[in-house]
Amino acid sequence: MAEIHSPSPLVLFIRISRPLFLLGAALVYALGVGVADYLGVNINWNIYLLGQAWVTSLQLGGIYLYEYYNALSEAGRPHHNSASDPNSKLGLGRPPVTMLFAAAASLTAVASLSVLMIRSLHPSPETILMMGLAAFGVVVYSVPPVRLAFSGYGELIVAILIANLVPAFAFLLQVGELHRLLAMSTFPLTFLLLAFFLVSELDDYATDVRRDRRTLMVRVGWQRGMYLHNGLILGAYLLVGLALTFGMPMFIGLPAFLPLPLGVLQIWQMRRIADGSKPNWRSLRLSAAVLFGITAYLLMFAYWTR
Repeated sequence: MAEIHSPSPLVLFIRISRPLFLLGAALVYALGVGVADYLGVNINWNIYLLGQAWVTSLQLGGIYLYEYYNALSEAGRPHHNSASDPNSKLGLGRPPVTMLFAAAASLTAVASLSVLMIRSLHPSPETILMMGLAAFGVVVYSVPPVRLAFSGYGELIVAILIANLVPAFAFLLQVGELHRLLAMSTFPLTFLLLAFFLVSELDDYATDVRRDRRTLMVRVGWQRGMYLHNGLILGAYLLVGLALTFGMPMFIGLPAFLPLPLGVLQIWQMRRIADGSKPNWRSLRLSAAVLFGITAYLLMFAYWTR
């Protein structure tokens, strides 16, 4: 029998760090700056990079805090099997101090960058408020006693953080005040990101119910969750249509409809699953991620090239 080699601790650590999630936040950050560029603002690239470093550090801090407290809670469950736990393969032990140290390092970077930005950039009160809201959202999502990760509302917190607060923060760093084009561009992405979360949680629905993990899909139930998923996709493109009606330029909004066939395909796949067809989870998750990514990219590209 061929020997099965488990991934190295470094590979596992990179997986835990969720590089695609970080890339998605970088994409919507660029969208926020793109709106500023479209409005004629002279982009300061040093500020751009400083803000991006702040966002990435905050993301990593939240991810590692989530993994730390999740490992602690899982270790106390009777069904927990340390041999199958990826954290144990990292040599993290109980408690998983590597995750705690990584979170501390990331949040120290956030604090240092915050002080640097406040002293050197003198950001507007709106910018400081956005930074505070983002940091607060990360804490209440990951850290007990609130810990909204498995409350059924954590997905909404993350969707707002990534799709709304990150591009707003990027825009505010360059401009200092908000603009309606920002909301028109980001709220459809919030819907698509929530749809992606529902797709990701459907595959693990039975496991989450058994382990008493109250994800959004568990809270609403798998049947209503599938309908909610379909409604979110349709709602996202309805919001783009409304944005066009209320002043978004056609050359910005119309390209965002190009991925709509992929959204329709995703709705069709979800309906087939509801009817009892065997799902292809990998394909479904990939299409959900691509739908969000392409829509965000097309909006970002349109702003940067006009």
